[in-house]
Amino acid sequence: MAPHPLPMFVLLSLICLCRSDDRLTPAKPLSAGDKLVSDNGVFALGFFSPTNSTAGSYVGIWYNNIPKRTYVWVANRDKPITNGSPGKLVVTNNSDLVLSDSQGRTLWTTMNNFTTGATGTSAVLLDSGNLVIRSPSGTDIWQSFHYPTDTILPGMQLPLSTDDDLYTRLVAWRGPDDPATSNYSMGGDSSSDLQVVIWNGTRPYWRRAAWDGALVTALYQSSTGFIMTQTTVDIGGKFYLTFTVSNGSPSTRMILHYTGMFQFLAWNSTSSSWEVFIERPNPICDRYAYCGPFGYCDATETVPKCNCLSGYEPDGANFSRGCRRKEEPTCSGGDTFSTLRGMKTPDKFVYVRNRSFDQCEAECRNNCSCTAYAFSNMKNGSTSSDQSRCLIWLGELVDTGKFRDGSGENLYLRLASSA
Repeated sequence: MAPHPLPMFVLLSLICLCRSDDRLTPAKPLSAGDKLVSDNGVFALGFFSPTNSTAGSYVGIWYNNIPKRTYVWVANRDKPITNGSPGKLVVTNNSDLVLSDSQGRTLWTTMNNFTTGATGTSAVLLDSGNLVIRSPSGTDIWQSFHYPTDTILPGMQLPLSTDDDLYTRLVAWRGPDDPATSNYSMGGDSSSDLQVVIWNGTRPYWRRAAWDGALVTALYQSSTGFIMTQTTVDIGGKFYLTFTVSNGSPSTRMILHYTGMFQFLAWNSTSSSWEVFIERPNPICDRYAYCGPFGYCDATETVPKCNCLSGYEPDGANFSRGCRRKEEPTCSGGDTFSTLRGMKTPDKFVYVRNRSFDQCEAECRNNCSCTAYAFSNMKNGSTSSDQSRCLIWLGELVDTGKFRDGSGENLYLRLASSA
């Protein structure tokens, strides 16, 4: 006898259940043991407890098809669910996500408080790794990409401008099995959104040189052939750090490691491990101000080491005090400027806007306190009306470097005429 066909309402129910696997609704919360899986199975969201940890459980996002459990976002990183209490993640009628424990205590929540006036609001996990709260009209009210933990994924934009409402920092895990916030953080520098800094508490640990307007700020090709492009973009005068990967690339991510290292990683399916193909600071003298005032980290050496800038000599037996001038400039108009190529520009600059190259040089030459200047035409990468970047330094030059790969820019260093 032929099997009876399934009733239509059963088929529709099965279809609905399948489609709801990537989303939460007010009628469908997430409980312990449940998980969301993005449409094509790339990422999953659920409850987890780190290996070798007794702190409790968390809600996070991880790669769904990678055997080594790797988390890219954690909601309640500083408020774990404790005492074995089951938690629940719900979408409220105010279009918020709320995580609570079994006693109803709120451990984490979004702060939208946005009433759509219609049913159909949902939280959707996308194949990009982004968790979004989506209104019935399809508008994304909130997204996890705006509230990162320690990871940047392809297509995600990290705001670098501190006056941006979305400005935030990456904050490293406290340890390999502890997602709580640590002392290491990374983001745009509050004194200049042209550069990116890693802090250890309030002290700089590493700094990326001031952006020179290049459309591509870093380009890396892995041993397996895929290409990752890191860019800084200027959108309406606000700066963002982002990266993309070539088609067919493996899973790729950028993280601020719990050791304070900023790493670019790609999944190696052959070895079933994450391959670190670039990390900063590296070498050791690339750490912030490691070579002292007027010293620089010379990566062109076979073994990178500290050297003194042209016209300077070590101020002591090592570089703990940096370097000192061999001869002081007279500031009588006879001083010269030595062109140092391929340099990482120093920290603590003054950003002078709307200047040509000649005007930038004059800004430095006419100021006896000016020790160096750098100029860049930013018309390729900037959408603001000011498409030049004149930097001048008044006093010590700290955290300077020389690149070995032909990158970097010209630093014009003031010297005495006889130097």
